[in-house]
Amino acid sequence: MKFPIQQKAILAAVINAIIIGFSFIFVKHSLSFADPLDSLAHRFTFSFIAATLFAFPGWSRLKAMRKQAFAVIPLALLNPSLFFALQAFGLQHASSAIAGIVQATVPVFTMILAAVFLKERASTVQLLCTLLSVSGVILVFAVPGVGASSASFLGITLILLSALALAGYTTIARKLTQTLRPKDLTYMMILFGFIVFNLIALVKHGAAGTIGTYFMPLRKPGFIVDMAYLGVLSFLVTSFLSNFALSVLEASKVSVFAGLSTVVTIAGGVLLLHEQLGWYHWVGAIMIVSGVTGVNLAKKKLPPAQKSAETS
Repeated sequence: MKFPIQQKAILAAVINAIIIGFSFIFVKHSLSFADPLDSLAHRFTFSFIAATLFAFPGWSRLKAMRKQAFAVIPLALLNPSLFFALQAFGLQHASSAIAGIVQATVPVFTMILAAVFLKERASTVQLLCTLLSVSGVILVFAVPGVGASSASFLGITLILLSALALAGYTTIARKLTQTLRPKDLTYMMILFGFIVFNLIALVKHGAAGTIGTYFMPLRKPGFIVDMAYLGVLSFLVTSFLSNFALSVLEASKVSVFAGLSTVVTIAGGVLLLHEQLGWYHWVGAIMIVSGVTGVNLAKKKLPPAQKSAETS
């Protein structure tokens, strides 16, 4: 049984959200072995090795891709570089609850950027469903209570910028996937992240004379498992799935699926961390899923010329 390309893209976006949702547990565990920058460097090393083994485009294709490298650099600067770096440093100054609330602005930023740069026009129903999904994410984090002292202006600003970087990535990737294969785009992004984060980590340790500590986490089996999940599944696989989904679906639609990651994170907390759910978790989860479903079932608003052509 063959599935239409749009159904495959939606399935890719759902699987992507599930993998990212569980990544929180692995990130939390990996930070007990290494600091954020070292963890990111090792994460992209695992991604690069896996991509080279299983998704290497070939030397001839790699040489041809050099001409398109300058078009990919702005994308790679946004994600993985700026997004991960701003988020990591922002979390040093703000609580995870505040980060979750600010991160919920990604679909809003994406819809605005997609409307400006890609001329994607969301219908009123799609706009309302996006706001419903975002409100669900905010409810999940906001109801427990967030004190004014739990975050600084600097932390909120950095996390807001990370959300903007992710929205910018989603918008640019939507455009680039029309000319680049998702597989090639994913490989180039991973190569960029591998070089940038390892260079930063090695320069940092070289200046401090602590190169040996850079490799110490790799002696721990638990850290290896964390990096395998975060590097292979949570970046290599999700990057391919995201780029594939963006090659078919509008950027605003793909961005809303990020809300599903919150639902998966809640489920992971209950099943793996034995956390208790409050009423706001259930209500927020229903709002998120309803918003995602509504965006994908609602019809996109057509330009007047196209609308008249279809009715004639």
